[in-house]
Amino acid sequence: MAKKQTKKAEAVVEPAVAVKEEPKKKDSWEMKDRTYFLRKGLSPITYTIRSRGIFWFDEEQGYEREMKYTLNQRTPFVDEFKGDARLGHIVFEDGVLNVPKEKQTLQKLLSLYHPDRGRIYTEFNPVKDAEADVDILTKEIEALNIAMDLEVDLAEAILRVEQGSSVSKMTSKEIKRDVLLMARNNPILFLELVNDDNVQMRNFGIKVTEAGLLTLSADNRSFTWSNTGRQVMEVPYGEHPYSALAAWFKTDEGLEVYKNLEAKLK
Repeated sequence: MAKKQTKKAEAVVEPAVAVKEEPKKKDSWEMKDRTYFLRKGLSPITYTIRSRGIFWFDEEQGYEREMKYTLNQRTPFVDEFKGDARLGHIVFEDGVLNVPKEKQTLQKLLSLYHPDRGRIYTEFNPVKDAEADVDILTKEIEALNIAMDLEVDLAEAILRVEQGSSVSKMTSKEIKRDVLLMARNNPILFLELVNDDNVQMRNFGIKVTEAGLLTLSADNRSFTWSNTGRQVMEVPYGEHPYSALAAWFKTDEGLEVYKNLEAKLK
């Protein structure tokens, strides 16, 4: 049965990267003990999520159905309740909630319907976790292989994004070491920077400024020739000065300046 959430819960946290989990299909439901974990950033001694006031749009029925977690009903759907309902509480202790297979109503509410699944908490899935680990390890190996063969200029440009101007004082061996550590510790960022055409251009802009060939104004709004004070380019409002300079170097006018600076830097 397809499932679609139409009423969102009030945000309790704003995760750095929203994780949207695909809803499980009822026909593939497995009866087993299940464990749920609070998302990263939430780990109080106890944490209670909503057990009532939950709604889920049933496409087959064509309307939004109210759900509650109760201790004496066989379903979380209010329109299927029989007799009085005793409301239960859904409480994580130290960031974990273990639900035995005997509590199918709670399991299905948490695994299939609850709007906070994937946002505030997630279900432990060893297969999915293993797949994620393999993906991370694969990226780490790829990043390390690229880092091993990286030219010093590009390695310096990549490190400068993370370490700033301190890279200028590093030896080639130190740059090689740190870029390998970066590839191992943050392979996704490393691979993104390797494939970013502007990284080297930004690094070049910083180097010619540090070498005293160009001067960046105090308000970060323009670059000038250091020896004449004549303006080279104006930084567009709201843009990072070195990112703007890197983009300008790719224009016809900027390319001539780039070649001039490259000759002087050597």
